Amino acid sequence: MSPLQFYRDQAVRSHAEADAATLDNVRVRCTRAAIAWEEMAERISRTDAMRAEREAVTAARTEL
Repeated sequence: MSPLQFYRDQAVRSHAEADAATLDNVRVRCTRAAIAWEEMAERISRTDAMRAEREAVTAARTEL
């Protein structure tokens, strides 16, 4: 499992725990955790996109 998929799975799990929580503080904690997992997934996604773009540019330069 890739780190990106792991982070997304954790976000889904945290959202589910927040939805199931009966105490407000637990719901808030789980929601914050879900947001943090989503932010980490987004960072990895952006990093992967930038890496792919950089590799494509490098490959294009070496073809010349």
